[in-house]
Amino acid sequence: MVTASLASAIIRSASAQCTQRSSSISRLSPALNANPLGNRCRHYFSSLPNDAPSSRSSPSQPNTIESYVSGPTTHFGFTSVSINEKERKVRQVFENVADNYDVMNDFMSGGLHRYWKDELLKMTGVGPMAKVVRRRASLNYAANSDLKSGDGMNGKAAVLFSILDVAGGTGDIAFRFVDAAKCEERSKSSGSDEISVTVCDINPEMLRVGESRARKRFGSAILDETCALKFVEGNAQYLPFDDNSFDLYTIAFGLRNVTDVDMALRDAYRVLKPGGRFLCLEFSHVTNLPLAKLYDLYSFNVIPQLGQMVANDRDSYQYLVESIRKFCTQEELVSRMETAGFEGVQFTNMTGGIVAVHEGWKPL
Repeated sequence: MVTASLASAIIRSASAQCTQRSSSISRLSPALNANPLGNRCRHYFSSLPNDAPSSRSSPSQPNTIESYVSGPTTHFGFTSVSINEKERKVRQVFENVADNYDVMNDFMSGGLHRYWKDELLKMTGVGPMAKVVRRRASLNYAANSDLKSGDGMNGKAAVLFSILDVAGGTGDIAFRFVDAAKCEERSKSSGSDEISVTVCDINPEMLRVGESRARKRFGSAILDETCALKFVEGNAQYLPFDDNSFDLYTIAFGLRNVTDVDMALRDAYRVLKPGGRFLCLEFSHVTNLPLAKLYDLYSFNVIPQLGQMVANDRDSYQYLVESIRKFCTQEELVSRMETAGFEGVQFTNMTGGIVAVHEGWKPL
């Protein structure tokens, strides 16, 4: 079958590519790196779109500053659309694919997406961190006999480590955090938890699927009693959370779908606590030319057909392929993260650059 053979060829070719890591020293002064977003509710029309075309832009799109000054437009795949229209179109895409989203990920990546997400989990260190947090809490309770596990707000344990997963509506990343931190066990035993995982997504259909999966997998206590896992509707550009709220922010395969990437990066910076960490897993730009050609052949000729066969929706998956090609390069995203204020920014290529994990820290 052409799909299986192409996927196998990509995997074989990519396996020969070493995982690459590139670090960057901030080139901006602390003053320039300060968070420029003072009001999280500022309407994004006040800023021009910053997702300028990369070297892979289609020839029909002008690659000049003037083309962006002329009006509030951006790209939807290879098509130029208004900012308002892109948000509506992206919402429609994910409403269309919500029920088949995880199944299609397996078909499209040949199962590789599971490896990429597992690697992201390892990079976050959530498992070891949860052990440290719970050990610290236990010592505090032991040292103070008057202090109990449920002495936090509303009779719940005070949250000591808070995680935000943005654009993760179906819960694929969040469930890995829940498992690594053993939140399910806590929901069945103490009914209280020092770890909090919040999923935020702009699309209610994706959240519906995610919450339904969570209740089937973990039971309702983790959602309704310990509240260690939450599903919240919100836009990555102006998140519905207070400043300095989270220790860890992750976004997997979602940043390229945001209308204003730079605004989303600034709001990620805003909601992180000082010393908090940002990690983005995203499709990126293949660094090996033969693999890039094979990947293009597979992406444009197979993935839309899979979308038609599995989800009865060719157009949505055609957009997803095009959106990958329009997203910025690894080095460009490093620069944009630094401009948003993050320090220690670096990226790790996986599978020859088909995907990359970018990470950075909010200064103390």
